[in-house]
Amino acid sequence: MNKKNQYTDAVKETLILTLAVAIIAAAVYFFLVPSHASVSSISGLGIILSNFVPLPLSAITMILNVVLLIIGFFTCGREFGAKTVYTSIMLPLFLGLFEKIFPDFYSMTDSQELDVLCYILVVSVGLAILFNRNASSGGLDIVAKIMNKYLHMDLGKAMSLSGMCVALSAALVYDKKTVVLSVLGTYFNGIVLDHFIFNQDMKRRVCIITQKEEELRHFILYELHSGATIYESIGAYTMEKHNEIITIVDKTEYQKLMKYINQVDPKAFITIYNVSNMRYQPKI
Repeated sequence: MNKKNQYTDAVKETLILTLAVAIIAAAVYFFLVPSHASVSSISGLGIILSNFVPLPLSAITMILNVVLLIIGFFTCGREFGAKTVYTSIMLPLFLGLFEKIFPDFYSMTDSQELDVLCYILVVSVGLAILFNRNASSGGLDIVAKIMNKYLHMDLGKAMSLSGMCVALSAALVYDKKTVVLSVLGTYFNGIVLDHFIFNQDMKRRVCIITQKEEELRHFILYELHSGATIYESIGAYTMEKHNEIITIVDKTEYQKLMKYINQVDPKAFITIYNVSNMRYQPKI
């Protein structure tokens, strides 16, 4: 790849990351701030701290992100990368821009519950873009990695725990309703991220023993345009040898595959596993 293409790709990547951060910042400023909820994010913690510190939300978020980045570099090394640094700095800058353009902004929906719901839906769009570009918004991601390294805690659990701590911090300032909304918002935000973002790459590993082996192999290769591997298996009871066809398919391919098997061999023996992480191998 020549320098011109590298430059073009870098500019494109930066623009995409900037758009994603702008969406996240808009979700925070236009929905999370008016709701006063503290849904799992550094911005949510900043909303709570703004009640004690005489600084705007953008400044508090910037300070928190910079401190966490410094701690992260000292504790976890350079694994965060330039993208995390960039998004961590750009988020408070966008918040500051919104504070200048829309000072004293009030709720669009006039409903605390709807504000939290809208925040979850909008912020998920921005986070989806970041995750698809192998980036993150920093903040609690850094906290989770530190907890993972020193407390040997699973990253998902570390994110949930740190997020719930931020949500519960609403009790320091707001009423019980806001605290409950913060906790519920954190919980449902995790569900939305898991279902609509992380599970988008979820595939299924389908293992099939069938009398229609050749027909099924042909269907997988030339109708689904997918790959397959054939293993010889031996039944423990009868000691009979069978060929087991294994293929990895997405949601649409899985539905087509199941429909085909039910048509040609309803008695086929099938086992199915969810697959979330794969490395490419040439078709065999």
